[in-house]
Amino acid sequence: MTSPRPVRTRFAPSPTGYMHIGGMRTAFFCWLWARHTGGTFILRIDDTDQERNVSEALQPIFRAFRWLGLDWDEGAEKGGPYAPYYQSQRSDIYRAAIKKLLIEGQAFKDFDPPEVVQQDRAEAEAAKRNYVNIRRSLELTPEKFAELEAAGTPFVVRLLVPRDQSVTIHDAVRGEVTWDCGTMPDPVLMRSNGSFLYNFASVVDDAAMEITHIIRAEEHLTNTCVQTLLFRALGSEPPVFAHIPFITAPGSTKKLSKRDLDKLRNTPALKKLFDRADEVFPKLGLGDSKSLSPVMVEYYEKMGYLPVGILNALARLGWSLDDKTEIMDLETIVKHFTLDRIVKSSAGFDGDKLQSLQAHWMNVLPLPEKIAGVKPYLEQVGWPADDTHLAKILPGIADRLKVFSDILDYAEFFVSDDALAFDAKALEKIRTQPQAREIVASLKKLLTEAPDVEAATIDPLVHQWAESQGLKMGQVVAPLRLGVTGRSVGIGLFDAIALIGKDSCLHRLTRLEQTL
Repeated sequence: MTSPRPVRTRFAPSPTGYMHIGGMRTAFFCWLWARHTGGTFILRIDDTDQERNVSEALQPIFRAFRWLGLDWDEGAEKGGPYAPYYQSQRSDIYRAAIKKLLIEGQAFKDFDPPEVVQQDRAEAEAAKRNYVNIRRSLELTPEKFAELEAAGTPFVVRLLVPRDQSVTIHDAVRGEVTWDCGTMPDPVLMRSNGSFLYNFASVVDDAAMEITHIIRAEEHLTNTCVQTLLFRALGSEPPVFAHIPFITAPGSTKKLSKRDLDKLRNTPALKKLFDRADEVFPKLGLGDSKSLSPVMVEYYEKMGYLPVGILNALARLGWSLDDKTEIMDLETIVKHFTLDRIVKSSAGFDGDKLQSLQAHWMNVLPLPEKIAGVKPYLEQVGWPADDTHLAKILPGIADRLKVFSDILDYAEFFVSDDALAFDAKALEKIRTQPQAREIVASLKKLLTEAPDVEAATIDPLVHQWAESQGLKMGQVVAPLRLGVTGRSVGIGLFDAIALIGKDSCLHRLTRLEQTL
């Protein structure tokens, strides 16, 4: 559904100190619609909650946008014709709107004390009927009203809801939605302390900034009736609403939430992501999965995911190009993104699909970009990060490098021969193997006499030797792999030997022989 006005979308996060992956998906859809239509994308900060209004809490939000390459045309840190873009700096604008609504009789001052309102709510609940506030302040005489004002009696400002009407919108995702205003309480716009409610401040800003499309998660649908009434009261055309499905936890209908981390970490579809964080982040001095979890965009940045892989996955959470296309670059998504292809049903977060998409984009990444991507991880742990060496190593582990931090699994190609640690469990198993030490000594001799250690040379030599000794390949490969790589799994053994080189392999096998 389009608007005759030039498209203007916005994303208005609160300063939470992190960027939720679900919030990023919503922001992405707002950005996509603006880019698809040649419109404007605005990043506005909803910081009316002064307790959370700290600049440090905003940095992860800005960082997430910049890492993913989602630029904004107007807004925080950039400015624009509708500045300021921080709600904490727009109080004068909100006060002026309150004054306008009061003068026009579309809002009123409610002097009922909180305890009276609470009593009204309790009586409605006991009677099992919807709570609708009693408009006692509208029945006050002019003299009594003036008396209360003169005495400084606390009041809230409420919107005067037209209870003889209904509100109908055509949501771009959910179709026609109607509310009966007769069952609605008059919403508070301004608290007794002079602060402003979310619904009110948001509508004032959206109207002032000429927002044409509000694309947001479905849980905000309950706010839409009040907001539509506010747009009309302010004399503004309501924007097109598009309420998109929220992202659910795997195997659940519940929204993916940071508050449920303990449950999420044991979910099969996410457990691997949590476990991987617990392996990688301590090496980088980043804590563990409790400090950076898969519900946060920063998790993926720090793990070394590619932005194109994340954006591809986010686009598929609630939107589709067709019934078969999974892999899409950003240009393709922008070109084809329309609101009518957003689904109504909830979008389950699929860690396996995310990994699959990420693996594809890493596989097609040019070698120079892979080198640039892994170097910061090597430097962080103090391993050599020479471009020439990496150009040799990375093609050999290409199919196993899913994210840049995976390079940390391959110490055998970067640490010195004496610093290579042997996996304790694998070493203990080798020690129980008959003739393990003799086999290692023979393999050393075999490598020493080999003309080279290229895979095509060593592979048949080792197989022939094992056959001549009446040994199964498992008896030979296990100590050979442990000796040269320090572990029992990895890339093809003979490819690893070629990459490590003859001298290093012999030195490492000597260390293993002495350890057995």
